[in-house]
Order: sequence, then structure tokens, then C-alpha cells
Amino acid sequence: MEQMRVLLVAKRSARAQRIQTLNQLRHLVFTGPEPIRSRFKDRYKTGLITEAAAMRPRNGSDPVLFTTNVVIRSLARRIQGLNDEIRSLDALLGELIYATAPSLLELYGVGVDAAATLLVTAGDNPDRLRSEGSWAHLCGVTPVPASSGKTIRYRLNRGGDRNANSALYRIVLTRMSSHDETRRYVARRRGEGLSSLEVIRCLKRYVARQVFKELPMAA
Repeated sequence: MEQMRVLLVAKRSARAQRIQTLNQLRHLVFTGPEPIRSRFKDRYKTGLITEAAAMRPRNGSDPVLFTTNVVIRSLARRIQGLNDEIRSLDALLGELIYATAPSLLELYGVGVDAAATLLVTAGDNPDRLRSEGSWAHLCGVTPVPASSGKTIRYRLNRGGDRNANSALYRIVLTRMSSHDETRRYVARRRGEGLSSLEVIRCLKRYVARQVFKELPMAA
């Protein structure tokens, strides 16, 4: 699991740098000289990086325009390099996951990042894998009573391993947006009066149960 941990650290760093650099690029495009704003007005969301990286700035009568174009190209190429780095790290993570718990990636919505995060959490806490319930508690998805009077309710558990909890949250969001069975479940539970947060709590608990069955340490 230590290999996965190291790769995840590198990937998160590259992803954070990519977001920061992309924000800088968009800011320059949005606030740059008029020729730049006009050139990229339809590329703010799509195609921006590819077109900016292919630029060939020519030094002319406007030094500010030239310098801004050079920086825009530099930022775009930096993003492309970070994209390549992230893909390489994902490939390495994928190899380790397939060698450790290949069935984990067969679960709907579980990608390389989420799978590696959950495996690292499991590897760090072997004593918490004695039961599915202890695993759920480790991931912070056990229900916490929040009843008031005659109203019986539960809230999200704010404890547990935050990285594992975040991984389960991303899986749930993916399922809520594109998994038909999950979407039907969400509609039914909302019809029963549950809030969105309560539905997410239920789904995270369900996903944790699925993940536990695929963990090699729990076998």
C-alpha cells in the first residue's frame, strides 16, 4: 500500500498544480489585451489549452501583447505536461490495484483514485477490518442519531478517515448522476421525505458495504 500512498501524493500535487495553472491561464485570457480576449472568447471552457499551447507569439509593436502570449503558451504547455503526468500516475496506480483488488474497479463509479484511496485506508487500519461495521465506522459513514421529539432522524458522521469518506462521496455522486438504479433509489427516498444529505448518507453506507467485500485484507 505504500506504493499507492506515494503515487497518490504525487497525483494530488499534480492535480492541485493543474487547477492553479488553469486558473492563471483563464485569468490572463480574460484580462489580457483585446486581441487575446477576442481570440479565445469561444475557448474559455473547451479547446483553450490546445490552442494556447500551439501559439507562436511574434514580437511586434505591442510588447505587452507579445509577453502575455508567451506566458499563456507557457501555462498551457505546463498544463499539458501535468495532464501527461497524471495519466502516467493513474496507469501505475491501476497496475497496483489490479494486482491487489481488481474487483474493486468493477464497482460502478469506482475509479483508480477512489480505489487506491480506499485501499490505502484499509492497509493503514488492518485492525478495523474485522467486520463490515468497523470498516464503515472507519470511513465515517455510520449513522449518527439526530432525532428530535417524535421525529426519528440520522445525520452524516463527520468522523472517520476523511480521505476514505471523500472517496465514497465521489463514488456516490457519480452514481447519483449516471447510475439508473441509484437514481431510482434517490427518487424513492426523497419521496419518503429524506433530505439530500440523508440520502447521500444511506448511499455512502451502502457503497462502503460493497467496497468491504472486495478488500483483500477483509477476505
